[in-house]
Amino acid sequence: MSDEAPLLVTRQGGVVRAVMNRPARRNALNGALSEALDRLLAELREDRAARVLVLSGAGGHFCAGLDLGEVGGETGTEEQRMAAQLERNRRIGARFAALAALPQVVIASVQGSAFAGGLGFVCAADIAFASAEARFAAPETRRGLVAAQILPWIVRRTGRSHAARMVLQGHVLGAAEAGRIGLVHEVAGDAAALETLVAATVADVMQGAPGALAETKAMLAALGAAVPEGYAEAGAAAFARCAASGEADEGIAAFRDRRPPAWFATQSS
Repeated sequence: MSDEAPLLVTRQGGVVRAVMNRPARRNALNGALSEALDRLLAELREDRAARVLVLSGAGGHFCAGLDLGEVGGETGTEEQRMAAQLERNRRIGARFAALAALPQVVIASVQGSAFAGGLGFVCAADIAFASAEARFAAPETRRGLVAAQILPWIVRRTGRSHAARMVLQGHVLGAAEAGRIGLVHEVAGDAAALETLVAATVADVMQGAPGALAETKAMLAALGAAVPEGYAEAGAAAFARCAASGEADEGIAAFRDRRPPAWFATQSS
């Protein structure tokens, strides 16, 4: 797969497959990919013929989260830069909510990295599977940022205790550990086994009546909102404050330079 189109969408009957397609960047979310995802979600929201959405990534990775080239590169006054970060994070939160609210059954098929926003997609999906080499992380604090919009979805999937450890420690989890804490429902041995597992699950879901599946998803949502009222806006504001801080500048620079950030060196000395 090339990186010419940021999102590759195919359809066979009622099954839609969407492949995030920026393999050179581990499918990190830039403006073009984000906009393509938003268009697809808007289309599927009104599409009663589509019954399943399988979300995956090209090039052996799922999604490495927000492309850090999108953070801190705004121009204009300080207020304008802050407003741009605020709006971007609002859209990120709305994207997870839109994915979860689709009438279709959403299956995340994970290989390689599922970090930050990529982890958010995994947790906002109805069903998530991973290959044995998949890795999961919420590393935002290590970049001087905050895992604002993905946090409610991790909590929904794993519970608050495991979510707290992930977003505070920022460590990388292997597929087996992700399965143990409930981030994914099942782990397959390799890419071929993962596709077999996804195909079998799609076949099971397709035995359900379309209207009944959509109503069942609505009833699951009625059990309680994943994102409390007011949280999304508070999260966007927290992300914008962090993104505008010197910590984010240092954290992102350290990540790009493959060196420890200044605060780690200070604590380790």
